[in-house]
Amino acid sequence: MRHTAALIAATTLIAVPVIAQQAMTRPGSKNPALVTAGSYTVDPGHTLVEWTVDHMGFTPYFGLFGDITGKLTLDPKKLSAATVTVTIPVSKITTVNAALTAHLTRPSASGGKPDFFGPAAADATFVSTSVVPSGAQKAKVTGNLTLNGVTRPVILDAEFYGAGKTPPQMGGKEALGFTAKGVIKRSAFGLGFGVPVVGDDVTLKIAAGFTKD
Repeated sequence: MRHTAALIAATTLIAVPVIAQQAMTRPGSKNPALVTAGSYTVDPGHTLVEWTVDHMGFTPYFGLFGDITGKLTLDPKKLSAATVTVTIPVSKITTVNAALTAHLTRPSASGGKPDFFGPAAADATFVSTSVVPSGAQKAKVTGNLTLNGVTRPVILDAEFYGAGKTPPQMGGKEALGFTAKGVIKRSAFGLGFGVPVVGDDVTLKIAAGFTKD
């Protein structure tokens, strides 16, 4: 009896970590075959735009945009027909420097044009105009970026990151994600304050998550 109890206890100790490990298996996979055609909505809690600018030639400085919304239509068999539109709340810009964040969103002291976005910054938007695939996992996405009231074409190098279904407790929905990179000139959008002491080129790094409608 004592031997049986010890055996059960030992089996339990072995089984519990295995069960826990199985429960913690990540649902997403880097297999593009898991992507299905349809309409997807941006996951605002897991979609971020990181911007990086050169600071006086000493260091790169970066901040974030979040709470992004938008739509994606996608057919893996017709990747060139994919479309994406996103809206970025510029007024919620985030940096780790309170003084810089305040400067980015404050009005002009003279009542004229602010140095950057000002206190009532309009949302930025990106609307794709073409998608040129490079295999099943990469594409060049061209679109019109409207920022600070100015619209300019932008090219993003996008790459598939993962797909699958969210856990049952999160709805069990089909989900997918991409990363993307691009470079814009802030002066082209009327945001040239401090150039060239602070760099004109702004590198964008994007993590975009979507759930299927």
